[in-house]
Amino acid sequence: MYAFTYERPKNVDDAVKLLKKADDAKLLAGGQTLLPAMKLRLASPGTIVDLSGIKGLSGIKASSKAVVIGALTKHVEVMNSAEVQKSLPALAHLASVIGDPAVRNRGTIGGSLANNDPSADYPAAALGLGATIKTNKREIEADKFFKGLFETALGADEIIESVSFPVPEKAGYEKFRNPASRFALVGVFVSKGKDGARVAVTGAGESGVFRVKEMEAALGKDFSAKAIEGIKVPAKGMIADLHGTAEYRAHLIGVLARRAVAAAK
Repeated sequence: MYAFTYERPKNVDDAVKLLKKADDAKLLAGGQTLLPAMKLRLASPGTIVDLSGIKGLSGIKASSKAVVIGALTKHVEVMNSAEVQKSLPALAHLASVIGDPAVRNRGTIGGSLANNDPSADYPAAALGLGATIKTNKREIEADKFFKGLFETALGADEIIESVSFPVPEKAGYEKFRNPASRFALVGVFVSKGKDGARVAVTGAGESGVFRVKEMEAALGKDFSAKAIEGIKVPAKGMIADLHGTAEYRAHLIGVLARRAVAAAK
């Protein structure tokens, strides 16, 4: 590790002022991405702005229409929430398969979305449900939030405050995990709502999370695993590494999408 300035603001306004003041400041939520990156010298911010002292950025509120989750809400809280389990069980399940107990007890939903790791789980839920990300400045639709690998629509002085997930008729999430890191080699989130079906994929795309429109069209007519049985996702644009080829990941998308639809509730 190396020397840096540590700040712990008491409110969002103070956090924004600190971000504007320092050219190389980084926000700290759960620290599950930033701290390992700093230890490996992949990141070297001069100022760390710790959001954990800000009240009002955590908590869960659920209604028949939406589940709203504060940015600093930990994965384990989403996983164990009776409200989420009742209104959006697929989201509670997704939270339960993130990392390991240590990660789930420290990592936050806001940190996961802001980092937009190509193998993270929450981006699939946000895109697969058509969520809205609320910041200190505006509300951003999930379709406009994710811009590419580790890239989002967030401005330099913009902080996620909460995420609103519409409650669908049905939703499901299936993930093929790396046995060591528990990151998604491929994860597929499906949902059926009033505006049709959505299918979002994480872990597979070179540009991060993405939707599969052909599957969405088929599921919009018939929300069943059989409806997407013959749909194949092209290997072009898929990640290829020591864990799996692009063709392997493309194949897994179809397998996991059918499992997610079959398990949706």
